[in-house]
Amino acid sequence: MSKQNQKPTEAELEILAVLWQRGAATVREVYEILNASKPTGYTTVLKMLQIMTDKGIVEPDKSNRAHVYRALLEQAATQKRFAADLLNKLFGGSASQLVMRVLETEAASNDELAQIRQMLDEAERKNR
Repeated sequence: MSKQNQKPTEAELEILAVLWQRGAATVREVYEILNASKPTGYTTVLKMLQIMTDKGIVEPDKSNRAHVYRALLEQAATQKRFAADLLNKLFGGSASQLVMRVLETEAASNDELAQIRQMLDEAERKNR
């Protein structure tokens, strides 16, 4: 299975979030960031990164003693894939239901609301 077809697990997504934010990180750096929010074992993070390497989700740079990992999956593409799955599986393909539930659940900043309005305007122009 190619990396484009890989769908990361929840634990893998947590690691990917760290790598997307930092660009690249050692096992120790990923461990320290994840462990700060919930107890995680160093060896667990190491094993997860090894599995993710085998799956083609991350890639280690082995030129230094401490391997530095970087994500092979793009953040935007992964977000789009999960959003499409969520939209279809949970909201029956209704984008409006998805957006309404998100905005009911989490308060959006004024900047985010402005971006949403701009996206809606663009979508409306495309539909004309």
